[in-house]
Parts: sequence; C-alpha cells; structure tokens
Amino acid sequence: MIQPSSVFKDNLAQLPAIDGIERIDLVDGGGAVVADIENKPGKQGSVAVYHYLQKTFGTLDAKAAEHGLAVFAEHTADARNRPGAHPNVDHLLEIAAGGPALRIDVIAAA
Repeated sequence: MIQPSSVFKDNLAQLPAIDGIERIDLVDGGGAVVADIENKPGKQGSVAVYHYLQKTFGTLDAKAAEHGLAVFAEHTADARNRPGAHPNVDHLLEIAAGGPALRIDVIAAA
C-alpha cells in the first residue's frame, strides 16, 4: 500500500500500470453498474486509482474509499467544494460518508 502525498501526480506515479484495461465498472450490491470509467485521456488517473484500490482492498468499502480520497490528494478538496466536478471522487466521498460499498470490476481490453 502506498503512502499518499498531498500531490495527485506524485501518487499516480506509484500506482500499477493500467495497460490492458478497457474500463473500470463500479457495481452495487444488486449487481447493477452504477458507474463506469473508461481508460481514455482525462479518465486514466481515475482508472489507475480504482484499479489500485481493487488490487489493494478487493472491494470499495469505507476504508478503501478513505485511502482513495488520500490518493486523489488535491482533487479531493476540489471535489468537496464543487460536487459533481469530479464524479469519480464523489463516489469515494459518498462511501466514506457511510454509503454502501461497491464492487470494483476491472474490465480487460479485448
């Protein structure tokens, strides 16, 4: 497990590569996909964070969400101030605040 710094770019450099990942699906307890994060420019940092959380914690519970918020660093503060601006951080904020845990499915590229 990494020790997150206060700079997202530095944290990102410590995460596993995301080559070969098409997308990340966040799945609720009923099996419904509540969000998907495609591996494309502008979303690759989120894909890397969620992939890392899946490998480290196995599921997206409150403990994993808190760690993910630390990894997102300065983006977490911005997300708190501007709800909706960072939807992939918003999921972590919701779970850390007591929302239901989600399953993280890593979908490999074909």
